[in-house]
Amino acid sequence: MPEQYQVEGSSAASISASIESGVLSGAWSSGDALPPIRALADRLAVSPATVSKAYEELRRRGIVETSGRRGTRIRPRPPVAGPRASLRLPVPPGALDLSSGDPDVRLLPPLGPHLRAVSDEIGAPSGYAAAGPLPQLIEAARLRFEADGVPMGSASIAVTSGALDAIERLLTTHLRPGDRVVVEDPGWANLLDLIAALGLKPVPVRMDDEGPLPEDVRAAVMTGARAVVITARAQNPTGAATTASRAAELRKALSFGKAVLLIEDDHAAELAGVPLYTLSGSTPFWAFIRSASKPFGPDLRTAVMAGDEVTIARVVGRMRTGAGWVSTLQQRLLVRLWQDESVAAAIAAAGRSYDRRRDALRDALTARGVKAYGVTGINLWVRTDSETRLVTALRDAGYAVAPGSLFRIDEPAGVRITISALDDAAVEPLAEAVAAAAHSPGVTIIGR
Repeated sequence: MPEQYQVEGSSAASISASIESGVLSGAWSSGDALPPIRALADRLAVSPATVSKAYEELRRRGIVETSGRRGTRIRPRPPVAGPRASLRLPVPPGALDLSSGDPDVRLLPPLGPHLRAVSDEIGAPSGYAAAGPLPQLIEAARLRFEADGVPMGSASIAVTSGALDAIERLLTTHLRPGDRVVVEDPGWANLLDLIAALGLKPVPVRMDDEGPLPEDVRAAVMTGARAVVITARAQNPTGAATTASRAAELRKALSFGKAVLLIEDDHAAELAGVPLYTLSGSTPFWAFIRSASKPFGPDLRTAVMAGDEVTIARVVGRMRTGAGWVSTLQQRLLVRLWQDESVAAAIAAAGRSYDRRRDALRDALTARGVKAYGVTGINLWVRTDSETRLVTALRDAGYAVAPGSLFRIDEPAGVRITISALDDAAVEPLAEAVAAAAHSPGVTIIGR
C-alpha cells in the first residue's frame, strides 16, 4: 500500500470509495497491493467482512483483481480516469515507439477530401426522424459480408461506434454480472478491461498461430460459459488467424455449449492479408463485427455488425435508449471509402507493407534464436519469463514495446512489438537489439 495514502471509511461503501479515490488521484498505481483484509479491518476498527465486501465491490467494478498469493492488487488499467489508469509507460525521448498497437498513420487514406464530398452530397439538414442506420451502408455491408462467407440469410445488421462499443452492447444485453466469458489468452487488453468493468468473469483459452485451442473452448462452454469472443484474423497481440481446419474444429467445440453467444471480431478486415474462415452462425446467438478503425484510421469510429435477428434487435433496442445511432456523416463517409477504388488499392498496399515488415522482423528474430509469433496483422508476440527485464533492456536500447501483462491472464509473460512505425531499414537493428536483450543475464525467451 502506498505509504502516503491511508484508506478511510467505516462501511464497505466508504472503504471502496476511499480506495477508488486513491486510484483516481494517482496515489495507487497499477499492481499496487491492497492491505490484507484483517490488517485493514483492525486499523479501521471494522469487521473483516466489511473490508471483504469493499474489496468484492472493487473487484466487481474491475478496479482490483485477486491473484492468489499476490493478494488483491490494482488492475493494470482500472476503469477510473486517473493519471495512473494506464500501464503503458511513457516513451523516452528519441526512442522508437513500438508499443502503441496503432496503424501506420502514413498509410491511412486521407479523409478530408471524402468528408468534403460527403458534405456536398447531403444537401438540406435532416431531423431526428431521418437518423439511424444508413440504408446504403447496410446494403454495402451485407454484400461485403456475403462475399466473405458470413451467413447472411436471415441475419440483421447494426452500426456501432467501433468494435469495442459493439462488444459492450452485446455483452450487456445478453449477460449479467458474474457470467463467464471465454477470452483469448493472451488477448485484447481493452476487452479484458471491459469484461472486468462489467463484472463478468473471463475464462482464458490458450492460443497458437491458428487461433484458440478447440479443447480449451469446448471445456469452457461445457462448464457454463455464456459467451465466447474470438478474433478472426490479426489477433492482438499474437497475430493469430483462424484457418479452415481450425474453424471446423472450433465450430464443433462450440456445439457443446447451450445458448452460447459467439462474438467474432474481424477488426483488421481489409488489412488482414489472409482469407476469412468465419465461425458465425455456428451458435444460436452470434455477431460478426467489422471495424473501420484499422484500415481507415481511428478517427472513423464506426463498425458494422451482422448477427442473428434476436441478438441484433437487442443491441439496436439498447442503442435507442442511449446514444441512438452512429452519426450519418460517419456512415456516409464509410460508404464512400468502400466505393472508392483508389482507397481500396491504397489499403491493399498498406496490408502488403504490414505483411512485409512483420514477416521480415519475425524471420530476423528467428535467425537470431528468438521465437516470435505473428502470421497476420501489425503485432509480434515474444514469450519470456523475464518481462520487466526485457522491456527495460529494449528501452535502454532505444525501443519502447508493450509489456505483456496488459494482454494475458494465465499465459507466460511476454512483450508485444507493433511494427507500424518500423521502416524496412530498421528491421535488422531492432532484431539485433531484441536478440541482445533476450540473451542478456536474467532474461529467458520461451519457445526458442
